[in-house]
Amino acid sequence: MKLKVLPPTLRKNNHYLTLDIKSVSPISKDELVSIVWDNCVRFQGECNTSNFNLWVMRFYEMEKTDEYFHYKSILRCQRDFAEDVRSSLALVNKYNSKNISITTIGLSGTIKSSEKYI
Repeated sequence: MKLKVLPPTLRKNNHYLTLDIKSVSPISKDELVSIVWDNCVRFQGECNTSNFNLWVMRFYEMEKTDEYFHYKSILRCQRDFAEDVRSSLALVNKYNSKNISITTIGLSGTIKSSEKYI
């Protein structure tokens, strides 16, 4: 039996956050996922974080300077919780005892329009 596709009116509405990440040590996409989930759970709690519908859509490595590694990423979250995710990510400053900074540089409704910020 073939599964039915949900009509657009019943689907979750998503927003896409474009993140600017600066770290003292190199990080991978899997480590970014861990950073995002750990900090959202820490600052918002498990019940609230389960509603966020978080997913790292894209992960780009930018230029490396002498001081830090620079990355940009697109993170999907549910539309009603975008501000909660932004506030959780703004409070990140350490990962594995290394300094890290995550800044939201854009918020959009589609992946294509969020890529304009990169």
